[in-house]
Amino acid sequence: MQVIAAVAEFERGPLIERTQSGIIRAKAAGKQFGRPPTLTAPARAAAVERLVAGAGIAETARNISS
Repeated sequence: MQVIAAVAEFERGPLIERTQSGIIRAKAAGKQFGRPPTLTAPARAAAVERLVAGAGIAETARNISS
């Protein structure tokens, strides 16, 4: 059992290195990470305009999302 644990512990370092290099390569290729934006650019601009005009946050969220 100790041999398996030692091999797993050894493999952990190279696994992290491969993962990081893959992430770097994907970002260089222009891939987007994370959750996609909920609002489009025009909807986001409209929400900002409403907020600047003095509308409440909850009211703006209800009106923009529908």
